[in-house]
Amino acid sequence: MAKSKPEIRRITEYMISGGAYFWTGYLVFFLCDKGLGFSLWWAKLLANISGWTVNYLLQRYWVFKNPKLNQHQTEVTIRYAIITLVNFVLDYFIIYGLKMVGITPYIGQFISSGFFTVWNYLWYKFWVFPEKFAVKSPKVKRTVRPIAHHPHGPAAYRRVR
Repeated sequence: MAKSKPEIRRITEYMISGGAYFWTGYLVFFLCDKGLGFSLWWAKLLANISGWTVNYLLQRYWVFKNPKLNQHQTEVTIRYAIITLVNFVLDYFIIYGLKMVGITPYIGQFISSGFFTVWNYLWYKFWVFPEKFAVKSPKVKRTVRPIAHHPHGPAAYRRVR
């Protein structure tokens, strides 16, 4: 039970930060759609960029805070960008598909967020902000070493693998 307490806390923090992401994006979407008259594509893109910024900061520095991630900041950021781009495409098609069957994008956002709540938690926990990064073995340079003392000719040397 003691081991599950930190995970319950993390899930709670994840849900709070996910709410901040959702409502930031929802508000920007509303402003771009109704206020500025942008197309679905541009309204979703600007809403997601706003939400992603809030989400990354909260997920990285609060929910999945780990001092070891500082050594992998570039890799973490790249992974976040990759999953975020995949999410954008999936989210756009979910919202677009729901709109095609008569569900407004405002309701579609709630439906889509249900899927992404579970989907992103798993990706963030195990891939984007993992507890441990796989240790990469350093590349070993190939060296040439003598196998016998023959001062004349290349036959005295071979490549080491």
